[in-house]
Amino acid sequence: MSGFVLHPAAFADLADIWEFIAEGNLDAADQVVEDIHEACRSLVATPHQGYRRSDLTSRPLRFWPVGSYVIAYAPDESPLLIIAVLHGRRSPRVMAALLRARE
Repeated sequence: MSGFVLHPAAFADLADIWEFIAEGNLDAADQVVEDIHEACRSLVATPHQGYRRSDLTSRPLRFWPVGSYVIAYAPDESPLLIIAVLHGRRSPRVMAALLRARE
């Protein structure tokens, strides 16, 4: 048991990330997705280690960077709920809109 669950849209985020990277390098795609999964597993033990982003959401979500990506998660949910996995260079407006759509 991993101690976390992926919101259906977060599951789709990971699939999209994998597909994008896999176009150029299958091994790198596998590694990035594994790194994200490993970060999610580590967040289970200390869920409040992430940072808040009041500019993106008023919800009590936390954010944790993994390479070029950011995991948005609900630290008080059990199991830990991963809301989104987004590229860190995405526009804050786009990130906020995506998070609003995942309530």
